[in-house]
Amino acid sequence: MAPLTSTLSNRLKRVLKNYGPAFFIIGYVVGTGSVTSMVISGANYGLSLSWALLLSCFFTYFLIVAISKLTIVSGETLMYNFRKAFGKPLTIFIITALVISIVSSCIGVMGVVAEVAMEWISVNTSVSFLNGPIIASVLILLLVGLFWTGKHENFIKIMSIMVAFMALAFIITSIMVVQEAGTSILEFFPKIEGGESTGLVIAGVVGTTMAGVCLASRSILVQEEGWGLNDLKTENKDAMSSMVMTFLISLAIMISATSTLYFNDIQVDDATDMMHALGPWAGDFALTLFTLGIIAAGLSSIFPNLLLFPWLIADYTGTKRDMKKPLYKLIVVIVALTGLIVPLVGGKPVWILIASQALSPFIMPLITLFLLILLNRDAIMKEHKIKTGMNIALGATLIFNCYMLYVALNGFLDLI
Repeated sequence: MAPLTSTLSNRLKRVLKNYGPAFFIIGYVVGTGSVTSMVISGANYGLSLSWALLLSCFFTYFLIVAISKLTIVSGETLMYNFRKAFGKPLTIFIITALVISIVSSCIGVMGVVAEVAMEWISVNTSVSFLNGPIIASVLILLLVGLFWTGKHENFIKIMSIMVAFMALAFIITSIMVVQEAGTSILEFFPKIEGGESTGLVIAGVVGTTMAGVCLASRSILVQEEGWGLNDLKTENKDAMSSMVMTFLISLAIMISATSTLYFNDIQVDDATDMMHALGPWAGDFALTLFTLGIIAAGLSSIFPNLLLFPWLIADYTGTKRDMKKPLYKLIVVIVALTGLIVPLVGGKPVWILIASQALSPFIMPLITLFLLILLNRDAIMKEHKIKTGMNIALGATLIFNCYMLYVALNGFLDLI
């Protein structure tokens, strides 16, 4: 009889193998961008924008399933399929838009991480020689060094555990504040008066969940997992679990921010304003827990971003994803260095990050339309073409994405 620890270890390995891409999506989506978007949404609008979170998770599920099925049946990744079917110019346009999203996200995330870290240092220590650029430089050197040596897996696991603790803290906080709230649940859904940032926040909430770069990488991960036609049910469960967990964690963050910030009339304008969101549950430790969580979430989301540009190039060309290539190493270093922009030049990293998330809706209608076309082509899908139900679901997703494009566009125009 096998030892109990061995049996548990084997079960855990099976779960990680079957749901690896789901954990990647949760880890990527529930990062600094997601925390920032949900905290600002809750602080400024209560739960009135939770509809955007719900719909984005709902429609993202169908996109994940569609991308995975296309990859499994065709045997090719998303961008390679796009290039073969729709030509180089349109595919390069999509990749360029995704790269802009990647770079802008790195800029905003590192800005938020540096600002939060500096606030914690100033409150809890007497250290005076550190500043934003120094902190950002150290973190960038750490990430590049881990990539260069290839010793990043354990580091990412540690960061993921820290993010999980922060997510758990938000879930506990959300439960506590709802139970202890002396107000009607309807007060969690205030009437939105509107404003110049409302459209941008809505687009940010949707963009951080329905992230184009994350969906593009889904195809690569499915291919690397070696999933075949027999794994379609596993893939569906994987997609469902990732979106359910993403929704629950994101909603918990929004609820916590509503109770701790919105009801106390605390507006979020800087990254340091978000640090009060865990106050009721964590007490004096809230600042440290939030800081550690944001740093971990930032590093664990920046690292995949560093890899995604080379991945997209390999995806487009249909070549091996060899991160040891000099070109790929150079790209990783350049993308990483963009994280110094906000600490050196200045700006409001919170709104830069929100804006970077709000860029995703600009490319999603085209990706959804291309998916819909490819999944109905006999030459690619053969007997595995999608049925009426999936066509309706993706059609509704396309309409939703077009509406979000309109919302995002208005959000950016309101800033001008």
